[in-house]
Amino acid sequence: MTTETTVRRALRTVHTAHLAPAELAAVRALLDDAFDGDFADADWEHSLGGLHALVTEGPDDGIVAHGCLVQRRVVHRGRSLRVGYVEAVAVRDDRRRQGLGGRIMAALEDAVDRAYDFGALSASDAGAAMYAGRGWQVWAGGLAALGPAGVLPLPEEEGSTYVRAAAGRALPDPEAALFFDWREGDVL
Repeated sequence: MTTETTVRRALRTVHTAHLAPAELAAVRALLDDAFDGDFADADWEHSLGGLHALVTEGPDDGIVAHGCLVQRRVVHRGRSLRVGYVEAVAVRDDRRRQGLGGRIMAALEDAVDRAYDFGALSASDAGAAMYAGRGWQVWAGGLAALGPAGVLPLPEEEGSTYVRAAAGRALPDPEAALFFDWREGDVL
């Protein structure tokens, strides 16, 4: 006789301000593990101050998947647009390929649809297929940042920056570049 164990997996969305210090530490540990130690302090800083989607599992509610959405300002054709920028998407190694990344993205995409002009993210090689499969598109236009010294072209980000229209809205015209707000570390 086989006994099946039902694992409770709960999805929660919460602003950074409402995460307990222990939860923030657990998220940071998940990200450090998921990115094989290549998740810098600047990357962590980029993932704070927005909406977090968390999947917890089991009786101890351990965090097994995470992603967050932060607001970025993007100038396009002389207009400043409010963009929901996806950061720090990760699934614990032993829970990958079980749909948890999709659950995280669905929650973040819902927030993009309700609050932003469009969504954007910078995809790793490992994550690109998931984003494309969810309808995210590689940005076909130019990319730059508005930095302390002026405009900084970002040609190295072309091909890995994805965008998604918010519900009922169109994507910006790729004939004109997107100029992202400046931040320390990786701009995109």
